[in-house]
Amino acid sequence: MSLYTRTGDKGFTELRGAGGRTLLRLRKTDPRLVALGSLDELGAAVGLCVVEAERQGRKRPAGVLRRVQSDLFRAGAMLAAMGAGSMPDVRLERGAVVRMERYIDGIDARLGQLRHFVLPGGCELAARLHLARAIARRAERAAVAALDVSQRSGQSAADAALLTRYLNRLSDLLFALARQANHDAGVEESAWKP
Repeated sequence: MSLYTRTGDKGFTELRGAGGRTLLRLRKTDPRLVALGSLDELGAAVGLCVVEAERQGRKRPAGVLRRVQSDLFRAGAMLAAMGAGSMPDVRLERGAVVRMERYIDGIDARLGQLRHFVLPGGCELAARLHLARAIARRAERAAVAALDVSQRSGQSAADAALLTRYLNRLSDLLFALARQANHDAGVEESAWKP
C-alpha cells in the first residue's frame, strides 16, 4: 500500500466507514476535517509527553498518556463516522471520562487545589503537557463545530455528548499531569499575578 493516494491533491478528502468504503467527500477546510486534524495534532503532542515521561522513568503518567492516545484514535473514528452521518464502528469507552476524573482527583488530593492561575511551563514534561492541554482545548472547540454540522440522531447524539465530555475533561487531565510533573521534579509553579 502506498503512503500517498493523490486523492487529496485538489483539496478534497474522504471520510470512510466500515470496510474502507467512502461515505463522504469533503473539502479539506470542512469543520469535520479540521476537527479530525486537531485530534491528530493532539495525539502527536501527547506522544511528545509520553516520550518525556518515559525518559524520566515516569511509568504511570506515561501509561495514562498512552491510553489517551488510543482514546484519541477512537474519538477520531467516532467523529469521522458522525461527520458522515454514519454509526461509528469504534467508540470511546463509557467509563473513560470517569477514569480521567478519578486520576485528576487523585492529583488534586495529593497537591491540593489551586487558588490562582498558573503560567504554563516548569520542567520539560510539564511544559509539553501544557502545550498538549492548549491543543486539547482547540481540538474540543473544533469537535464542537464539527458536531454542529454533522447529522445526528439517537445513539449518535449520545456519542457526540461523550466525545465533547471526553475532550473537555482531557484538557483538565493534562493540566493536572503538568502540575504533578512540576511537583515531582521539584519545580515550583509560576503563579500568574495580574
